[in-house]
Amino acid sequence: MPHPFELEFELALPADPEQVWEAIATGPGIDSWFMGRNEIDPRVGGTAAMETGGHRETSTVTAYEPGRRFATRTEPGPDGRFMAFEYLVEGRDGGSTVLRVVHSGMLGDDWADEYDALRSGWPFHLHTLREYLAHFAGRTAVPVFAVQPTADRPAGAVRAALTAALGLPADPPVGARVHAGPAGPAGLPPLDGELVWSDGERFEVRTADGLYAFLHPPGVLLLFHHLFAEPAPDPAAAGAAWQRWLSALLPA
Repeated sequence: MPHPFELEFELALPADPEQVWEAIATGPGIDSWFMGRNEIDPRVGGTAAMETGGHRETSTVTAYEPGRRFATRTEPGPDGRFMAFEYLVEGRDGGSTVLRVVHSGMLGDDWADEYDALRSGWPFHLHTLREYLAHFAGRTAVPVFAVQPTADRPAGAVRAALTAALGLPADPPVGARVHAGPAGPAGLPPLDGELVWSDGERFEVRTADGLYAFLHPPGVLLLFHHLFAEPAPDPAAAGAAWQRWLSALLPA
């Protein structure tokens, strides 16, 4: 049976309300910190779409108040499942902004695992939003996605392969320097930057021209990268290069 849920988060952001609105309510803005490639029809009743790895998911815009409130909702599935997202923007003194995010809906039979994944994933994504606004404000990113099944490899082995490839210790602290790339496939520049997020299932590296997220939940290794380089890289070529890197790191 479907199970109702609601998650709520609030964070202060180093940007004015207009910058935050562009980041959470426009396709290029969402591309720069969240997942996949996004499109927004900016009106109540319009369509919000996200495409990740060839999978396209759509929802309906249910609130559109520029600079203040943006909300979307998916259509219920046959089992009653749906997702609703609401973003509330409030300006503060000094040019900063408080953003409140409410994610609610109905989850399926495996609702406990789904809920735990959402609850642990949102702080990471909102951290990425803060990194974007703090270090790349006024720019938009090319989103890059790649995925590699890890089959029956133990989680520790996957993590060890990933940290070694990034030139990191097995349990790297935030703030560690990252240098990777010489052993990677042709077409990938060296990855030189700082580890800005580290937990049991994901890492994030910030460089001078990108945010690079590496996620390793059970059974799969995922990359969600946001590339701000100029001129903008070709997303298909960048995605293919990172896919080759993953395939070499964890061959089938």
